[in-house]
Amino acid sequence: MSDEPDLKSAYALTSNAQVEALYEEWAQSYDTGFGQAQGYQSPREVALGFIGLGGKGPVLDVGAGTGLVAEFLARAQIGPIDAVDLSAGMLDVARSKGVYRDLIVADVTQPIDTPNRYQGVVSAGTFTHGHVGPEGLVPLLDIAETGAVFALSVNRQHYENLGFAQAIDDLSDKITDVKLRDFRIYDDRADEDHRDDLAALLSFRKR
Repeated sequence: MSDEPDLKSAYALTSNAQVEALYEEWAQSYDTGFGQAQGYQSPREVALGFIGLGGKGPVLDVGAGTGLVAEFLARAQIGPIDAVDLSAGMLDVARSKGVYRDLIVADVTQPIDTPNRYQGVVSAGTFTHGHVGPEGLVPLLDIAETGAVFALSVNRQHYENLGFAQAIDDLSDKITDVKLRDFRIYDDRADEDHRDDLAALLSFRKR
């Protein structure tokens, strides 16, 4: 890719190969060039939502990227935390922060090869345009313990367009305590086109 990665290019992705390539390129500048520059609020909202639900470790951070959610959880002394992401480059940056126990390179829409089981599952920015749809929920439930707390940000347009509501209904025998709360993904530092973008904080427990 010749241009610096940005939100527009991230939302336009159509394959895992494109996702992996973009985030490999973006890894070193992601925290400052995107997270800080755009006032990216999803990691904090997900972490605070998880904590507010009484979430505890072990936690799986899905689409962990450079570890922005885990930094909040670690400061709250929640752990251990494992990371899963399609991009090894993003996980290399995350490793340097010392907030993860294990780092797993994997496609979360497929069965995840790990012996670990989790009491919590968190995710910020993975269930969004060009990334993961509701098909990513079942593989995560498969490695969660009974009673595990899920706190996932889902881009609001993506939620509506990809049929998350129906997927949640279809999982009613596997999950309970489903809640949705909208929040702004970015603060006023964001590009004008995305300054008012919304995500739903989707939370539930595994039965």
